[in-house]
Amino acid sequence: MRNTHILLLKSLLLIILLAGPVFSCRAGFPKAPKASQVAPNVYLDCRFCDFDFIRSEIPYVNYVYDRSNADIYILITRQSTGSGGREYTLSFLGQGSSSAYSDTLSFVTLHDATDDEVRHELTRHIEIGLIPYIYNTKIMESLSIEYKGKRDSLVVDDKWKLWFFRINLGGHLEGEAASSNYSYSSTFSADRITENWKIKFRGRYSYEKDSYDIDEGTLTSSESHKNFSLLTVKSLTPHWSVGVSTHLSSSTYDNISSSLSAAPGIEYNFYPYSESTRREFRLLYEIGYEIDHYYEETIFSKMKEVLLQESLEIGYETKNPWGRIDIFIRGSHFLHDFRKNHLSLYSEISLRLYKGFSLYLEGGYSRIRDQLALPKSEVTIDEVLLQRRQLETQYSYWGDVGLEFSFGSIYNNIVNPRFGD
Repeated sequence: MRNTHILLLKSLLLIILLAGPVFSCRAGFPKAPKASQVAPNVYLDCRFCDFDFIRSEIPYVNYVYDRSNADIYILITRQSTGSGGREYTLSFLGQGSSSAYSDTLSFVTLHDATDDEVRHELTRHIEIGLIPYIYNTKIMESLSIEYKGKRDSLVVDDKWKLWFFRINLGGHLEGEAASSNYSYSSTFSADRITENWKIKFRGRYSYEKDSYDIDEGTLTSSESHKNFSLLTVKSLTPHWSVGVSTHLSSSTYDNISSSLSAAPGIEYNFYPYSESTRREFRLLYEIGYEIDHYYEETIFSKMKEVLLQESLEIGYETKNPWGRIDIFIRGSHFLHDFRKNHLSLYSEISLRLYKGFSLYLEGGYSRIRDQLALPKSEVTIDEVLLQRRQLETQYSYWGDVGLEFSFGSIYNNIVNPRFGD
């Protein structure tokens, strides 16, 4: 009996000794879902990615055409930064057997980052985000991790104090025997964006001239635009912001010799601004003054006006596995006459209705009641045909709609660049 107890004790001790290293090795990792296959199915939702490059660099997962077949849904979005670069956000959403695990990664590129640098950085972050889904599969036997950074962190001394500038000069020339066209433009921008402040200055000048040889002689037409704007915004809370927008502009098309406006505003976002890459629901109210000088006397017999105007803008954006929705509504009116108003609606909807079946709708509508700058003189045929002068109208609209249906193999791992795409 004593020998039997000793034998049982030794057996129990042996089991503990063998099992101990296994438990200790796995204790340091979070519990990740097990995919239904050794190589999980991945669906990439990205409008700007180089898919061929990603598939070539990450060949150890199965890329599928439809998100309903995916174990891992990866939504990649981007937005501009204050220095002219971009912030990329990668949302990893587990589906099916992997639904217990989701994560978000992000990185920022500089303004002069090349397409090759961006796609390498995107691929690197996709690989990092995939690790929790594959570390308990045989794929990990062929993966390695390499650290290329330095132990000491770098202290950055920014002599520009977060200011970023951009200058662009350009021109265009084309023609044939009976007609010619040339145009040139210049733009300048200066931005400084921090967590607490957003300052954006924009300046643009453009000029265009057309010439046509007709039986009566040579018909020439020209158009010029100048526009300068300054936006200053102060962050108050994760939901509230205040700011002031100012504009100085001139346009031969709009019959405006000079227009100066300034409007303080306040904005509330129902979602925290930190979630702006995935969703926004904003209300922006502005009220301000406008001083206009005209090239020609207007239909209201004015050569100069001082106006007060208020506006309200509602914007909703969301990006999800089932698609995206963008809706913007803006209404404005002049305080001296509420009948002089403007209402605009823009919407973009993209929906994945069913496996391989998608619907998209895009369009805009404007109800126009505020054309105070229309010139009193009669418009000529040349101005109408060449679109050199704004015409009186009550509304404008545009729209696109489409359906897409795809079927066949759910995998798209292979890259074949022969004869182009």
